[in-house]
Amino acid sequence: MRIVCSDNTKAKLQAKHDVSLKDVRECFVNRTGEVLEDPSEDHKSDPPTTFFIAPNNHGRLLKVCFILRDGVIHLRTCFEPSAKAIAAYREVGKPLDF
Repeated sequence: MRIVCSDNTKAKLQAKHDVSLKDVRECFVNRTGEVLEDPSEDHKSDPPTTFFIAPNNHGRLLKVCFILRDGVIHLRTCFEPSAKAIAAYREVGKPLDF
């Protein structure tokens, strides 16, 4: 799996969310739920921004937002989801093993 991430995004992930690309890769491997389209106006894109919620290898839940273009994952952001986001994802993006 190839993940593309700009230096600015990497820096923001580390500084603002304490998330590394290693965490993101682990979430992709550990994902059991579906990948859903992000309905947010701020994340409208072509192809669409998608997301899922999964744990990294240390059990930290993260919401991974990305664009899949030509088989390459373009990471938009990754952060700890709110309880509301987790509940909504469980409803729609099932199954989750956490």
